[in-house]
Amino acid sequence: MLSYQHLYHAGCAADVHKHAALAALLSHMTRKDKALTYMETHAARGLYNLSDAASLKTGEADSGINRLSAADLERLNPDFKEALQHVRHTYTPQHYPGSPFIARHFLRDHDSIHLCELHPQEFAALKTVMTSKNIFLHHKDGYETVLSLSPPTPRRGVVLIDPSYEIKDEYNQIPAFFSKLLSLWPEASVMLWYPILSENRHKPMMDTLKSQCGNLRQWHDEVIFENNKGMEGSGLFAVNMPYGLTFPDFKAVLEITEPS
Repeated sequence: MLSYQHLYHAGCAADVHKHAALAALLSHMTRKDKALTYMETHAARGLYNLSDAASLKTGEADSGINRLSAADLERLNPDFKEALQHVRHTYTPQHYPGSPFIARHFLRDHDSIHLCELHPQEFAALKTVMTSKNIFLHHKDGYETVLSLSPPTPRRGVVLIDPSYEIKDEYNQIPAFFSKLLSLWPEASVMLWYPILSENRHKPMMDTLKSQCGNLRQWHDEVIFENNKGMEGSGLFAVNMPYGLTFPDFKAVLEITEPS
């Protein structure tokens, strides 16, 4: 089933949570000259115009990026603010960068970027904006492709797992993917995003991940968006984060609650 298209949800509070963390990670890792490999299992289209009809139909950006002032963005993460401002300057003030654009902003010519996307319309859009000799696009299953490319050269690198979860079995598939990936590429820094829904489908997955990754450095962060419809919050789980990396206090900026 390939019905999900992220343009309806771009710039939502969960996007800000995920993209600010990714910006912090990539900014930190590129402080060293040593090359790295970046992979995404679900890249989507990479760039979004928040004034498009699809975005305006849901209005989710108004509870996310559109509600944050320049001071909020600076307090949240200056690296993310930098990437956002670059995209707005290059395109229009209404444009918003997906994770592929954030990766391209921070990575260098000697780094490699592998972006997987199975949805035909999303992949077609991705091809129009992500063009560079060090960017490799894969119109294939993201899990299978990342495993087939692992371990890459260079072995220093990042994998972002960011599925739509439109298939319920995805929650069971992810721990198995983690296990296979880290057996092939044990030094990979891996970051997973997941939605927090009223059914709490993420909890068994997280219990399994924390247990099977028990001997690895782990980082786990959740924020709750009490006035969001459908999705109650956003979660991030990461392993093998580089030493010295400090993530910002997302809750101080991103938690959205109903007015008292």
